[in-house]
Order: sequence, then structure tokens, then C-alpha cells
Amino acid sequence: MPQRKTKISESEILAKLAAQGMDNKKALDIKILDLRDIASAPAGFFVICSGNVPSHVQAISDGVFETIKKATGYNPHRTEGYENAEWILMDYFDIIVHIFLKDKRSHYRIEELWADGKDIEFNPTTSN
Repeated sequence: MPQRKTKISESEILAKLAAQGMDNKKALDIKILDLRDIASAPAGFFVICSGNVPSHVQAISDGVFETIKKATGYNPHRTEGYENAEWILMDYFDIIVHIFLKDKRSHYRIEELWADGKDIEFNPTTSN
């Protein structure tokens, strides 16, 4: 029986690029959630991670921006929280990137709120 190839969507590729940008900046506990089967979801994917201090959270955001921009030419539709750097949200339409300080992530528990989402495997290829 021939093997069936699974087609990866552009949004999933973008989510994995965001995760790679996070990993390049040593982000903690990177998760990709596939929300495409949840009718009320605001996007197809959430990409979530933590940073240690505000400057680390900002560096992770910069890493996501640079990785996606270099690979696709895309800019986020909007970015919120960069100045305060406790929770940065980057909106790429069908993917939303969430970069938290560790304590803010445990407080907001976004993975629990969207627990019906499916975890997508991410294999880091850090070159640093």
C-alpha cells in the first residue's frame, strides 16, 4: 500500500517558523497548538513559549519576527505588549504567537483554555 503524504498548510509552516524563531533565542517550553478544528478559535494555530525576564521575552519576539520575515517576507499584522514584555502577542492572521514571562504564562494558563487544540510536533534545529 503506498504511503499517503500529508499536506502541510502554509499556516502550519508559519507556526513552525515562529517556533524556530523562539528556539533560536532559547525560549522555554515551546508549544504549537492546532486550533483549526475549534470553531470559536481566533486563529488556526497558537505558538506559545516563555522567557525568563522582559529583555528575554523581547529577544524572543525579535527572533520570531526575524525568522518569519527572512523566510516569507511577512510582517505581523500587529504586535502588542512589546514595551512591557510580560506577554507579547504577535498576530500573523492565522497564527497567533504568545510569548510570556514564566509567571504570567502560569497565571493565564492559555494552554488550559485551549486544551481541545492538538499539539503539533516541533523539532528544534537550533544553530546557536
